[in-house]
Amino acid sequence: MKLPISFAIIFTFMALQTNAQLKAVAYTDVSQKLNGFAIAPAKKTPQTPGILILPAWKGISDHSKRVAQELAGLGYYAFIADIYGEGNYPKDTKEAGEQSGYYKSHPEDYQRRIKLAMEQLIKFGANPEDIVVIGYCFGGTGALEAARAQMAVRGVVSFHGGLGKDKSRENKKIKTKVLVLHGADDPYVPQGDILAFQQEMRDGNADWQMIYYGNAVHAFTEKEAGNDNSKGAAYNEQADRRSWKHFLLFLKETFEE
Repeated sequence: MKLPISFAIIFTFMALQTNAQLKAVAYTDVSQKLNGFAIAPAKKTPQTPGILILPAWKGISDHSKRVAQELAGLGYYAFIADIYGEGNYPKDTKEAGEQSGYYKSHPEDYQRRIKLAMEQLIKFGANPEDIVVIGYCFGGTGALEAARAQMAVRGVVSFHGGLGKDKSRENKKIKTKVLVLHGADDPYVPQGDILAFQQEMRDGNADWQMIYYGNAVHAFTEKEAGNDNSKGAAYNEQADRRSWKHFLLFLKETFEE
C-alpha cells in the first residue's frame, strides 16, 4: 500500500530527524583514531543511565545504530564502540575473522578499547554509576570481557556472543550482573565453552542468567543474516523479540536497585 504523499514526506522527515540524533565521535587509543557513535535521549538528567554497545565482528553496522536509536527512545544514553579503529575495518568475513580473532586472543587490548569507549559514553552525559555493557556476537564476548576485567558497570549482556576464554586465564570474581542470551542451536559456541563459562560464573560467585532460545542459531538478532539456519547464522524473529524483552527486564531490574 502506498502512503499518501503528505504522510510519506512527514515520515521521511521524522526518519531523518531520528538518524540525525546519532552523533559521530572521534577519539583515540594513543595514535589510533577510533570512530564511535553517541546518542542522547530526549529527556535527560545527570542520573540518566548509559548503555555501551559493542558491535559484531564486522564492526559498527546499521544494526548497532538501530539498537542505539531504540535505546535512546527508551530514555538511555547510548554509545557504539569502535574496537578496530580507522584503517582496520574488515572488508569481508575473512578480515573480520582475523580482526576479531586478534582481540579474542589479546583480551587486554579488547578490554582497553572497551574502557575507552565507556569513557566517551560518560563524557557524553551518562551517569558513570549506571552503565550497562551489551554486545552482539564478537561484541557479546566483549561484554563478558568487561565483567572479567571487573569494570565499574552495573551489568553486562551478551546477545549470541562467544563465551569461551583461554584456559590459562584464571576465573576471577565477577562483580557485575551477567545476562547471556543464547541460541540453543548455535554451532559456533561449543558445549565445552558453555560449561566452562557456567563454571566461571559459579567460581566468580556471579549474579548470572543464561537464557536459551529454541530453533535459534548464531546472529539471531541480525536481520541481515537471512533466515537459513543451515548456514549457522540466521535471523530468528521470535528469538530476537524475546531476547529484547529479556534485556529490557534486565535493565529495569538493574537500574532500579
